[in-house]
Amino acid sequence: MSDHATNAATETFVAHRNLLFTVAYEMLGSAADAEDVLQETWLRWVKVDLEQVRDQRAYLVRITTRQALNRLRTMSRRKETYIGPWLPEPLITAPDAAENVELAESMSMAMMLLLETLSPTERAVFVLREVFDLDYDEIAAAVDKSPVAVRQIAHRARRHINARRPRSVVSATETRAALESFQRALETRDLQGLLDVLAPEVVVVSDGGGIKQAALRPITGAEKVVRFLAGGLSKTDATITLGPTVVNGNPGFVFRLDGEIDGVLAARVEDARITGLYYVRNPQKLTRIDSETPLTLR
Repeated sequence: MSDHATNAATETFVAHRNLLFTVAYEMLGSAADAEDVLQETWLRWVKVDLEQVRDQRAYLVRITTRQALNRLRTMSRRKETYIGPWLPEPLITAPDAAENVELAESMSMAMMLLLETLSPTERAVFVLREVFDLDYDEIAAAVDKSPVAVRQIAHRARRHINARRPRSVVSATETRAALESFQRALETRDLQGLLDVLAPEVVVVSDGGGIKQAALRPITGAEKVVRFLAGGLSKTDATITLGPTVVNGNPGFVFRLDGEIDGVLAARVEDARITGLYYVRNPQKLTRIDSETPLTLR
C-alpha cells in the first residue's frame, strides 16, 4: 500500500475509532478485548483497496463486528470458569455521554448484563440495529446472514430485551440525586439512610473475579443488602470516599479506601430509589480507571 493510501486509511480509521470501540465494547463488555478487536480491525483495514469500498464507515463496522463475534465466542468459554458473578469492565466516560439517553441506557451495567442473555449473533444484531441504527442490509453483511434472517433475529432479540428492561428511562438528574443520598449514607455509615434510598427489591451484584473478596451470588432485598454493606463497613476502619463520576454513560462512583481504589460502583435507579448496584472489584478490570482520560463515545 502506498504512503498516500496508508494515510487515507489511517485518517478514516481514526475518524471512526470511537464508534468502532463502542460497537466492540457493547458486544464484549470488556475494554481490553475491545481494544484487541480494534487492533485486529486495523490490520485488516490497511490491506483493503479503499477505491473499491463504497461506504468506508459501514465496511469498518463490518470488520469490527466480525472480529468481535469471534472474540465473543471465545469469551463465553472463559466466563464458564469465572469465579462469582461476571460484570462488564467499567468505563469512565465523558460527562456528555449521559446526554445521549439511548446510548447511555445501552451501555449501562444493567443493560450490558441483559445483553449477556442473548446469543452472540442476537447481541450483534441488537447492538447494531437498536443502538447504532444500521440498516438491515448493513447488519446482514456484518453477521453473514440474509436481511430477512436479520429482521427475524432483531425482532426476537428486541422482544427478549424489552421483556426484561426497566419500564421507564430515568433521567441522569434523578439517578444522581438517589446516588448522592446513597453516598452520604455510606460515607457516614448511616444504615437507616441506606435503607431509605434502596428499593425493597434492590439487587447487588459484586465482581471480584476470585482476586478480591465479593459475594459469590447476587444479593436481593433491601434488608439483606444493608446487612451485606454493614458487614463490609465493619471490617474496615479506612476512610471511605465515593468519587462521583460517569460510569458507562451513567452517574456512578469510584470507591476508595484511604485514597486507594477499591472498585467502581454503578447503579440502576427507578422511581427515585436504587434497584440495582453493580460493584466491580476485580483489579484486572480497573487498570484503566486512573490511567486514562474519560472516553468520548461514538
